[in-house]
Amino acid sequence: MANYEIRPLQLRILDVLVAFDKVCKEHGLTYYLWAGTMLGAVRHKGFIPWDDDADVAMPRKDYEMLLKHASEWLPKPFELNSGTFSKFVDSSTTVVERYDMLSVGGIYVDIFPLDEIRGKGLLSRLHTAHYSFLVKITYFCNRNPYKHGHGPSSWLPLLIQKLYTNDQLIKKTVRLMKKYSGSDYEYLCDHNFSHRGIMPKSYFGKPKPIIFEGKELSCVEFPDKCLTLLYGDYMQLPPEGKRKQHQFYYLNYDLPYREYKDERDFSKK
Repeated sequence: MANYEIRPLQLRILDVLVAFDKVCKEHGLTYYLWAGTMLGAVRHKGFIPWDDDADVAMPRKDYEMLLKHASEWLPKPFELNSGTFSKFVDSSTTVVERYDMLSVGGIYVDIFPLDEIRGKGLLSRLHTAHYSFLVKITYFCNRNPYKHGHGPSSWLPLLIQKLYTNDQLIKKTVRLMKKYSGSDYEYLCDHNFSHRGIMPKSYFGKPKPIIFEGKELSCVEFPDKCLTLLYGDYMQLPPEGKRKQHQFYYLNYDLPYREYKDERDFSKK
């Protein structure tokens, strides 16, 4: 279990989510509550009780528009940190997600782009497998190579960190994700879910309002169809041992993340 209270964090994340919703509505951008946040909206009318993050998805066109105009559209203290997906961040706070990873940021909402894809056949399986491989390489590129000691377990991350930079891997992965952008394929893919994240465009449809923690936000047109593909019998609560939390390494609601003094040895290398 996490070493911090979940509910105060959920309420701060809710503030970020509401700010994101406002930006999208002001500029005519389509988004959908997604993944565990969509599940929470349907099953709990808000956060899943043990959940400590929020997820949204955007069609690639809207996602790219947000990336392009973030610096002018986002009010302080919010900002957009982008990679293969993006984080809508409250920069007046600090989150270090994991001790062994370099990234430091603020409390955030994850934004996942939805990309056109052929369908669910073999070529799409190869496509999503390629994506998963690149994500794993990127993980090793950003991980403390000595997490498991200085022996053979450190050799692979050290080699990858010599061969690649994080920016190179992100560019390579995004090119793969956008391979079919602008096509007339009838399927969209959230690459973060790999093959499970492929579903017909019609499941997303026109955004419809849904109540989440008393706020009216946007959801897919057919949440039951999406949730069933992602989670199966999604109304059934998982056993307690499978109720996952991030268990963030460091969390501070009052410290801007750029003022955080990172004392982890490997972060200085």
